[in-house]
Amino acid sequence: MSGPRAWVGDQVEDAAGHGAIVTDVREKGPGPVPVWVLRPIYGGTFHQWETDAPDTLTVIRRRAERIADP
Repeated sequence: MSGPRAWVGDQVEDAAGHGAIVTDVREKGPGPVPVWVLRPIYGGTFHQWETDAPDTLTVIRRRAERIADP
């Protein structure tokens, strides 16, 4: 990804091609290591997954764009 990293509220596509919304960025494990928490664009927050490689996320729409044009 070029430009700023994905952040909370951004719509992204992960390395596997799954569309997602970034719901959180938090520290996890020894180190601690920052992880980006993702959820599907549709279907709520029941299924979430994490990545510790934010540069593999492609930003589709920033949070501000999503809010302005749902």
